[in-house]
Amino acid sequence: MHGKHLKIFFSGIAGSGVSAIAVFMAGKGHVIYGSDRAFDTNPGHPLLKIFRHKGITVVPQDGSGIDSTFDIAVFSTAVESDNPEAVKAKALGIPVKTRPEYLAMLTASFNTIAVAGTSGKSTASGLLAFLMKRLGLEPNFLGGGRVKQFKSASNPGNSLAGSSDNLVIEACESDGSIVGYAPRHSIILNLDFDHHTVEKTARMFEALMKNTAGAVIVNADDANLGKITGEDAISFSIHNPSRYRADAVSLKQFSTGFSLRGTNFTLSLPGEYNLYNALACVAFLSETGISLNDTAKVLHEFQGIERRFDVHLNNSRGLVVDDYAHNPHKISSLMKAVKKLRERICYIFQPHGFGPTKLMRKEYISAFAGNLRNGDHLILLPIYYAGGTAPRDISSSDIAEGVIAAGKSAEVVTERSEVLAKIHQHDAFVIFGARDDTLSDFAGEIARAIESVRPRR
Repeated sequence: MHGKHLKIFFSGIAGSGVSAIAVFMAGKGHVIYGSDRAFDTNPGHPLLKIFRHKGITVVPQDGSGIDSTFDIAVFSTAVESDNPEAVKAKALGIPVKTRPEYLAMLTASFNTIAVAGTSGKSTASGLLAFLMKRLGLEPNFLGGGRVKQFKSASNPGNSLAGSSDNLVIEACESDGSIVGYAPRHSIILNLDFDHHTVEKTARMFEALMKNTAGAVIVNADDANLGKITGEDAISFSIHNPSRYRADAVSLKQFSTGFSLRGTNFTLSLPGEYNLYNALACVAFLSETGISLNDTAKVLHEFQGIERRFDVHLNNSRGLVVDDYAHNPHKISSLMKAVKKLRERICYIFQPHGFGPTKLMRKEYISAFAGNLRNGDHLILLPIYYAGGTAPRDISSSDIAEGVIAAGKSAEVVTERSEVLAKIHQHDAFVIFGARDDTLSDFAGEIARAIESVRPRR
């Protein structure tokens, strides 16, 4: 993998996981081609410019860009097997891998640190890569979220090609491929209901622990994780006893202070959930020989991940925050953090996918019912649908009805413009949902609308 330079084709190259690997491999000197239906339908797609800067050739997703000169073709799991590119690669006898299979291959050729958990892994893996870079450790990184400080004209922010043998990856359990990783070290942040039942995910995390050669770092405050954690795991916590337990915790509106074994730290992100992400990274670095003091000097610099608590407006006219929260656990964590900011908040949620929404309907309702205060209001947008053949036997109304039955304020709107028409009814908005980048544009629109209708107080 490190030796000869390859010619690689990526089908579905605009996806968060595939784009990270494509830019990473281009950074390692390989020749990269790719295609995506998102580019075919939107020639102004922001990623196109970044790929061109990086020297990646983008072709239409019709099979015409693939020929026998490619060493390997890597397919996003969202690309169907009857796609013309898949058919052609097979006919030409080019070795084919899915993105998860290819990632597993890459992890085997590096000193890999796998960051897993049902929530927080984008932030924690990005933070760990950021800290390692700042500490001169020259890491490699493949993430799902875009680290704001890694973004450039030729990098969307979700990868780094460093000169060391260390590779930090976001190890996602959603497609089951996590059991194929054999990392040097693993970090497991938490275990909750998301893509799979807690039991099914627990089996996967157990396999990951077993396949890890070195340190396994786990959250000692997570009850589900506690049931599967081995004796020799290295633990971090806020509440329960652990090897790395935070003291003097101060959760502020937009930042967090804490101390660890007498060293004071500041994190420029709010919420207890982000403190766990930071503790996991600090514990890992400490275990691998970096002093707490050295980490403390750079932790405060991290500005976070795109669409993770992105503040679009925060002044006397109003507040607008955009976030990727999409499962019940993440939503509860986000709502707990933003309650500190305003007395009354209008939440705007776009559920992702018919399958997941149906699977977690009960948990969604209880997350909202448990966290909405009497002055708060919930607006549900229609379920985001990225294509595929899922039965459409659930809608946002199914969630709204449950929340209203629990005595809280909720409604469904079909068009985003309806939200803009009600802008005068609220002065704090939190917009959240997964995978749809236009939600951050929508948050920007809301912020501009508030600025225009309200004179500065």
